[in-house]
Amino acid sequence: MNTLILFTFFKGLSVGAGLIIAIGAQNAFVLKNGITRKHVFTMAIICSLIDAIMIYIGVSGLGHFIAESTVLLNIAKYGGALFLFYYGTKSFYSAVYIAHSIANADINDSNNLKKTIITLLTLSLLNPHLYLDTLVLLGSIGAQIAENQRIYFTIGAVCASFLWFFSLAYGARYLSPLFKKPVSWKILDAIIGIIMWAIAGSLLI
Repeated sequence: MNTLILFTFFKGLSVGAGLIIAIGAQNAFVLKNGITRKHVFTMAIICSLIDAIMIYIGVSGLGHFIAESTVLLNIAKYGGALFLFYYGTKSFYSAVYIAHSIANADINDSNNLKKTIITLLTLSLLNPHLYLDTLVLLGSIGAQIAENQRIYFTIGAVCASFLWFFSLAYGARYLSPLFKKPVSWKILDAIIGIIMWAIAGSLLI
């Protein structure tokens, strides 16, 4: 593997990591479920595959046309803001009125795979930042790279996504001793509520 290929791969890896590794609705959901070790692989692979598809579309040049769709972006903008506000409200309610524990979470949600998938897809696909980061930003950077090198940039960015989401989903379990205390869940729910409302507000501004 020559130096140019390695440089292009690591450029994609670093740019992808810079855009993906951020505190957002999707990451907060993966973290919370990862702590209780619920559907960890499913969450990690869904998030990674969504990013991989979007990154490929963006770098291949199709992202430019999708990003210019006012209808699509408005659906994501207002639909995402509404869902995030609802999810944030639900988190605040949980922080105040519900006493959580890891044991209870395992029992109550062990068979709730369908709900987990639907929530994760909604948080991901109704988030305009997904389209801006992958289609627009990564797509525009990738477009500046020689056409025969773009595949290595794409692979690097996709690797960043897989590394991040699998590390987040599986690494969250190491926080489980902290979350044996119900108060820790209340703090986490409150933080997630703040994040959801902040992102919802940012979409409307």
